[in-house]
Amino acid sequence: MNASRALNAYQREAILSASPARLLTMLYDRLLLDLGRAEAAQLAEEWPTAHENLLHAQDILAELSASLQPELWTGADQLLGIYNYAGAALMNANIHRNVELTRECVALLEPLRATWHEAAGLPAAAAGVGQAS
Repeated sequence: MNASRALNAYQREAILSASPARLLTMLYDRLLLDLGRAEAAQLAEEWPTAHENLLHAQDILAELSASLQPELWTGADQLLGIYNYAGAALMNANIHRNVELTRECVALLEPLRATWHEAAGLPAAAAGVGQAS
């Protein structure tokens, strides 16, 4: 129990002290982790687990959307379109139990994750993303 509390405190501190670029990459890392877990759960027909991970991925997309600042970056509207499309696809993946839609979102969002890691100067592989845990 104490180890769990210590881990939670460490993770909370890591988030609170992270730079904006690091926070963005952390969101993308978790988004792709959720999608990997959802895909694995869908393939195993573990629908409650798939549902939970797909909803969390949608929440992350909503946060990413809310953080966009179109007045500061001309590409924000196009990125918002990608986020909106992925959010709708994940909702349909959840409703229709469609693993192909989940995979489509992974294929769409993974290059963005890698690009943000590169822009932030952080190694994407160090995050251990893409592996269902």
